[in-house]
Amino acid sequence: MAYTLLIHIVGEAAMLCDAEQLPSPTDNAITVTNLRQRDGKDLTNVDAAATHFIFPWTRVNFIEVLGADEEEEIVGFARD
Repeated sequence: MAYTLLIHIVGEAAMLCDAEQLPSPTDNAITVTNLRQRDGKDLTNVDAAATHFIFPWTRVNFIEVLGADEEEEIVGFARD
């Protein structure tokens, strides 16, 4: 299951990215893919050919795990 993360790097704007798994407490870094701005646009300071990005924990303030954009089924009242 892929996760969509909002990663906050020290001194940088928050960035959206994807991760195959959440980092464990013993990891020294986090590896992500599909790095982009919060609005989905490409980052100007990242090479277009790059596919994976590794951030050491010393540079990460915190990470937000975003929920899936699943549609909720709305159950309403029905009159027979």
